[in-house]
Amino acid sequence: MARAGGITNAVNVGIAVQADWENREFISHISINIRRLFDFLVHFEATTKSKLASLNEKLDTLERRLEMLEVQVSTASANPSLFTT
Repeated sequence: MARAGGITNAVNVGIAVQADWENREFISHISINIRRLFDFLVHFEATTKSKLASLNEKLDTLERRLEMLEVQVSTASANPSLFTT
């Protein structure tokens, strides 16, 4: 009878070990996927910052050009004789 209890304990230990390995494998997959997600977000942030900085430079350039054109138009409006021949 003692031997039967030993087999049951061995089976229970085997089941526990198998469950432990499955849990570790699951946790490993979750950890890897979280790391991939984190890497994607870091890359996305860097790319987005770069693109926004480029767009900001272009917008600044356009704003300066617009200000220059506004000055030219206001000058031309104030002095129409500049355009008569």
